[in-house]
Amino acid sequence: MHNIVMDKTLKKDYIKLHISVLLAGFTGIFGKLISLNEIMLVWYRLLFAFAIFYLILLTAKKIPRETSQNILKICGIGALLGIHFLLFFGSIKYSNVAVGVVCYSLVGFFTAIFEPLIYKRAICSNDLIFSLLAVAGISLIFNIDTHFRFGIILGILSSAVFAFYTILNKLYGKNINSRNMLFYELLGGSIFITAILPCYFVFANLKFCLPSIGDFVYLLILAFFCTVGLYILHIQVLRRIPAFTVSLCGNLEPVYGILLAMIFCGEAQELSLSFYSGMALILFSVFLQSFISTRKRIEKIC
Repeated sequence: MHNIVMDKTLKKDYIKLHISVLLAGFTGIFGKLISLNEIMLVWYRLLFAFAIFYLILLTAKKIPRETSQNILKICGIGALLGIHFLLFFGSIKYSNVAVGVVCYSLVGFFTAIFEPLIYKRAICSNDLIFSLLAVAGISLIFNIDTHFRFGIILGILSSAVFAFYTILNKLYGKNINSRNMLFYELLGGSIFITAILPCYFVFANLKFCLPSIGDFVYLLILAFFCTVGLYILHIQVLRRIPAFTVSLCGNLEPVYGILLAMIFCGEAQELSLSFYSGMALILFSVFLQSFISTRKRIEKIC
């Protein structure tokens, strides 16, 4: 009976994981729809998300309390999240949604490399194979144009930072409530982006600007659903699902992102045989890894 309960719990975790990936697929769309530049977009996103989450916790009388040491660690992880947001939206602004989300597929590849180094263990050949299989699928879906080169570089850096963020989240979040993790990560990300904002104004010759009514609505949706909701789910599933599996499932984001970009942003392109072949490779790599991970966990329980 205990094994059955654990199996059901694991299934729920995978459902949460795929919901979070679907929400992430909408993130790129908002990056394109919001007219603000990447630094202002990220600043408002984190600020709104922190304010929304704080009000929710204040209403429920569940304001997080942590030690100073834990707060500093979590805020540091939040700064990484802010950097990821900045690079990701920069990638979209300098290219398009499809390029940004395609580059995101490299998160699994970077996780397969970073995780063994951080945990001081050998790199798993299976993890690398699954990652490369997913990357091969992405390359079939979308042929990247050379004039998107800077956007591609930003996207690759974004995926590397997010892989590092995911691993550290799992490493330091084992014994910390997911609510506390998200609260201080949003705080840390907000403080970091606020700190570097003047540098953007000076060196990038940008000016502070208020969002339009349309941008304001998009930012609220982005903050509530695609930030607070998404990252609560993300932190929760990391407690029971390996960081690599979480990152690999993130390879479904490009599939969702590209399809949504075609629908909402007019980034239409023919769904050729290579598109369906690439999608099949991604789905195969994700569900095969999920299946193997589930079987290993059940065998350990038994």
